[in-house]
Amino acid sequence: MKKATVNREDPIRLDRFMQELEPEFSRAAWQRVIDEGSILVNETIAKASLKVKQGDVISYELPVAPPTSVIPEAIALDIVYEDEWLAVINKPRGMVVHPAPGHPSGTLVNALMARFGTELSSVGGDTRPGIVHRIDKDTSGLILAVKDNTMHKKLAALLKRHEIVRAYDALVYGQPDTIEGSIDAPIGRDPRNRQKMAVVADGKPAVSHFRLIDSLARGSHLQVELETGRTHQIRVHLAFIGLPVVGDPVYAKGRPAFGIEGQALHAGRLSFTHPISGESIQVSAPPPADFLACKEALNR
Repeated sequence: MKKATVNREDPIRLDRFMQELEPEFSRAAWQRVIDEGSILVNETIAKASLKVKQGDVISYELPVAPPTSVIPEAIALDIVYEDEWLAVINKPRGMVVHPAPGHPSGTLVNALMARFGTELSSVGGDTRPGIVHRIDKDTSGLILAVKDNTMHKKLAALLKRHEIVRAYDALVYGQPDTIEGSIDAPIGRDPRNRQKMAVVADGKPAVSHFRLIDSLARGSHLQVELETGRTHQIRVHLAFIGLPVVGDPVYAKGRPAFGIEGQALHAGRLSFTHPISGESIQVSAPPPADFLACKEALNR
């Protein structure tokens, strides 16, 4: 272990001090070392929030990049919010979030690795650095990318407690019976087709809330807010109430797509209380051009 003695008058957070001491490593990298218990202050394992003071003796290991099998790729990212802990990316339709069989490259994670490198959290595993939640390949919109393991765990806890508001724009076939409503129906694997999800009695609890934005000639524009985050939740819930998402190749198969490639679903709003700063974070991104063109076609 390396050793250093604090020589400054004002107390400072341990993670900030370490970044000043060894500036070639990011604060997020030092957070990872601290989380692993690899830094001692006066021979005691310390937390990142500990304020060290003059005379404190720090024993430490240098950060090691988290293992990853993902190859960085210089793919442009639409970053709509960023601070030292996280970023919010506006993902285009057609981009897979992380590498998987059949999609080894060209993913959001490949792009994140090129942009942020070893600053990404490693909690999600070696093929999902920085990823705390996902959206489907053919859904556009906002997704969190996390730079720090402590922040990753805190955001995951917020998601579990339903304290991150995720609102989507959806174009659907048909008209809802009410201007707004809720769908409380459990979701699990479709027993007739294991490649699909469905509302099933023994599924996991799932709740979605919807509100009518526009009535169109051949469909509707809805805003849907997720209370839970099950696989394909919005697509399954809307199909369940007779309002499948336009262009959905799984839950509205065979119906006209009105020019859109994939489902007309856009994660347009994300809001939460920042776990570190306590600041209210509210990020939005308007629907992309293909969504708006589809909406126009639905209204002819």
